[in-house]
Amino acid sequence: MIVKALPKVIEKVSSHDLKTALTEHLEETKVQVDRLDQIFDQLGDEVDRKGKKCKGMDGILKENKEFMGEDAEPEVLDAGVIAGAQKVEHYEIAGYGTVRTYASLLGRTEWMGMLEVTLEEEKAADKKLSQLAERINVQAKAA
Repeated sequence: MIVKALPKVIEKVSSHDLKTALTEHLEETKVQVDRLDQIFDQLGDEVDRKGKKCKGMDGILKENKEFMGEDAEPEVLDAGVIAGAQKVEHYEIAGYGTVRTYASLLGRTEWMGMLEVTLEEEKAADKKLSQLAERINVQAKAA
């Protein structure tokens, strides 16, 4: 869902630094999906992943899409995009932290390692967004 939504967000932002950060995270997210696919492949028929949609993430993405349709100054839209992106990151951090712990409890150290890498990437993305927000929010306030 995120891989599909991010290109549309990237098109809307005006800040070069934010556009770069989101583009980099899109590529990182594609690798994260590959990691998840590896885990799901090992699960085989134990899990049906086809057609499943995360309702929580769907709600966050719909809210973000609605905000991006607002008529606002570019700096204000960028600030809102950061807020929305951080909601996504926080949701992912919670999810990856939980499944990493499950993998550990199941003795699946390989899965745990892959999920830990993804969790750390999400935390780093959130930190980068916070740093961008410090500057972009000041610009939005002045707009």
